[in-house]
Amino acid sequence: MGRQILIIAIASVVMSQIAVLATSIYLHRALAHRALTLRPFVEVLFRTALWLVTGGSRQQWVAVHRKHHTYTDREGDPHSPLLLGFWKVQLGNVYYYVHEARNPRTLATFAPDLGPDGWERRVFSWGWTGLFAGIGITALFIGWWQAIVAMLGHAVLFVLVLSPLINGLGHWAGAQNFRNTAYNSRVLAWLTGGESLHNNHHAFPRSPKFSLRWSELDPSWIAIRLLAAMRLAAIVGSPLSAAVHDR
Repeated sequence: MGRQILIIAIASVVMSQIAVLATSIYLHRALAHRALTLRPFVEVLFRTALWLVTGGSRQQWVAVHRKHHTYTDREGDPHSPLLLGFWKVQLGNVYYYVHEARNPRTLATFAPDLGPDGWERRVFSWGWTGLFAGIGITALFIGWWQAIVAMLGHAVLFVLVLSPLINGLGHWAGAQNFRNTAYNSRVLAWLTGGESLHNNHHAFPRSPKFSLRWSELDPSWIAIRLLAAMRLAAIVGSPLSAAVHDR
């Protein structure tokens, strides 16, 4: 039984980290901020990964995030802990996200460039199908009931813990390199693909690199550098250190 629990826990963490990295690299840096571009087949791989572990819409995610940057910690911010309170965002982040993501005006205003394409209409709009497919693929490796429990564990970790910590703690407490309303957490950055280096990101949103100091780790930037080295990605925005120097 102990071995089964360990396998399920590992599977949950792996799924959450796939979701974290795909969200950070593709949805956040490549789409929301256009800090890098990806080869078409690499983009499809990222979309497929997100379909299998989140079932979410890229247009919805990008629209909500762009609105957050437009109204950061001001009236109109979809999930500001300074306006709503830390615990409301930490515990209710998914509610605030879904509420904003289903607003047609938000989609039309902040992500008109990401309307449904052929892939979206034929495959990726079927979110629940993606999640069930993700369970099925996982079941091939660890078994059916284990895969279902692992997916539930991933949902708790990704949806109810990691994502809210970025939006909640990232605008509530931590370290700052720049004067804005966001904060860095060097420890959480290891678990969130660098997303918890939030103060750095809000200072230079178009930078594909979120780390600045030697003690700050940005796993997504490491992956981006590897993709760029293999000519599977092209870096468009200035990396953070260069952006700071040029400002």
